[in-house]
Amino acid sequence: MGKKQIELFKKYKPLMKQLVIKDIKLKYRRSFLGYIWSILNPLMIMIIMVIVFRQMFRFNIENYPVYLIIGSTLFSFMSDATTQAMWSIMGNSALLKKTYVPKYIFTLSKITSSFVNTLFSLGAMLIVFIVCGVRFNFYMIWIPVVLLQIYIFNIGLGLLLAQGTVFFRDIQHIYAAVLTAWNYLTPIFYPIEQLPEQVQHLIKIFNPMYSYVTQFRMIVLQGVFPDAKWIIYGFSVAIVSLLIGSIAFSKTQDKFYIFKRGKNETE
Repeated sequence: MGKKQIELFKKYKPLMKQLVIKDIKLKYRRSFLGYIWSILNPLMIMIIMVIVFRQMFRFNIENYPVYLIIGSTLFSFMSDATTQAMWSIMGNSALLKKTYVPKYIFTLSKITSSFVNTLFSLGAMLIVFIVCGVRFNFYMIWIPVVLLQIYIFNIGLGLLLAQGTVFFRDIQHIYAAVLTAWNYLTPIFYPIEQLPEQVQHLIKIFNPMYSYVTQFRMIVLQGVFPDAKWIIYGFSVAIVSLLIGSIAFSKTQDKFYIFKRGKNETE
């Protein structure tokens, strides 16, 4: 990002902040419990999943509720953020036709609002930690860094999906199927040891969410600092995702057919 782009981002940062606040307020509009649902929803989902999967599969996982809520919360963050980002350009086409705003601001605001909602959901995770007797340790200061890795990864993937959806609307259906497969191929509710060794190997190489979930679980469940290989892998994938998404978005944004280019529309 050059000096010009940084100055442009600073100029429109207040707008992004307002968009984030608007998204969060809209999510809980007309809801009696409001933001409390950010805690209740993951708690209820976790309780149902614990009951179902423990009875059906009888996994021998110590502190299974904690194991489960970590995986489901992190995957939900990625899934929700990228799905919202996918429609961030099309959903704001009317505004973008009337005035100049850097298009990536809308994508970034969707991912950031999802990040804020995830921070609220950490309240549910904290309750589960306390109820299940998790020992709080020094290495938990690394948890924000794990969330940062996912956030950067989401920005890259979100930008890629947002620009692609402008030209090819069927991406929404394809991505929904991808998310379903991705969910089952991420050891959220089962131990990775349940899978054949070859599949385990492929997941560890090609599934970045496994890296992020593993880092978080190592900190909370094992009380140790994450292995360096997972940290390096997690940041590497996040940065590569950001680069690919940014380049794809930058190269196609002036071709978005829903826009009428103005004399000031250069980014």
